[in-house]
Amino acid sequence: MTNVADASASPILEVRNLKKYFPITRGLLRREVGQVRAVDGVSFAVPTGKTLGLVGESGCGKTTTGHCIMRGLTPTSGEIIFHDPVLGPVDVATADKKLLFQVRRNMQMIFQDPYSSLNPRMTVLDIIGEPLVVNRIARGQEVEDRVAELMRLVGLSPSYLRRFPHAFSGGQRQRIVIARALALNPKLIIADEPVSALDVSIQAQTLNLLQDLQEQLQLSYLFIAHDLSVVEHISDVVAVMYVGRVVEMAETDAVYQTPKHPYTEALLSSAPIPEPEANRDRIILSGEVPSPADPPSGCFFHPRCRYAKPPCVNDTPALREVAPGHWAACHFVEELSLRSVQAT
Repeated sequence: MTNVADASASPILEVRNLKKYFPITRGLLRREVGQVRAVDGVSFAVPTGKTLGLVGESGCGKTTTGHCIMRGLTPTSGEIIFHDPVLGPVDVATADKKLLFQVRRNMQMIFQDPYSSLNPRMTVLDIIGEPLVVNRIARGQEVEDRVAELMRLVGLSPSYLRRFPHAFSGGQRQRIVIARALALNPKLIIADEPVSALDVSIQAQTLNLLQDLQEQLQLSYLFIAHDLSVVEHISDVVAVMYVGRVVEMAETDAVYQTPKHPYTEALLSSAPIPEPEANRDRIILSGEVPSPADPPSGCFFHPRCRYAKPPCVNDTPALREVAPGHWAACHFVEELSLRSVQAT
């Protein structure tokens, strides 16, 4: 498979041919009879100081990809090269516990549900201050001062330090999660659907906060989402996933204005537009999303693709550079003239 990691001149994170398979077992002896290919050869790079948006339908493997990068899940194979400012390039996929502990100071995660990711028995001071204590960075009054500084940074009053998570709204809880992620001054944030559980107005506020923090603290983001409008707003580069694979990747404007893969075209046609009376010719995909436990042969998208031809059934298309900085996995990308988000 083509190495997409070279798409960025100065990446902070390079993911190369990442795979995560889950075994399917049956019987009393739990004999393995198959595998769920949740992530199946994914490659991309997150540019330093920029945002890569990882987008796709539910079940496409984007969250599993994020958890593998953080080593919450152990990858089946592949490389996850994090360019740590102190340690240099580190392969997170094979790092031991001691090295992982050091690397994770510069890699943090923001989870989808801000309530379930916060311990209801801990105060805000304990929640945000815990990374400082565990990593022996601060203690006593130093912890309280640093937590107060972080709360001001994310737009919360330090007077809330001793409140519990249930006393906050959803948007405020997500700000607490963001403050906790920033406690150790990380360089890379993996944001897994960070605004999908929030109201639309609060989503905008949270996205603006993330962008302000990125500029202020020189952060890099891997932003995982299924909402195309959110991804367009915050991302510099977009990677589109389908059934465990990246099918298209390019700078945001290129993906939205000149899509190269039929699946991306269908996603763009389904995105809501802020004009109630506007009509849009939506592309209705036939059938269901294939199971990663039993994907189709050839191009995984061919059973639902209106442009599919015989080669798509048997031959798996490689992810290749079809225009400068624009990668797509489609046999007939040069022949297709796909509709952009403006034209749909």
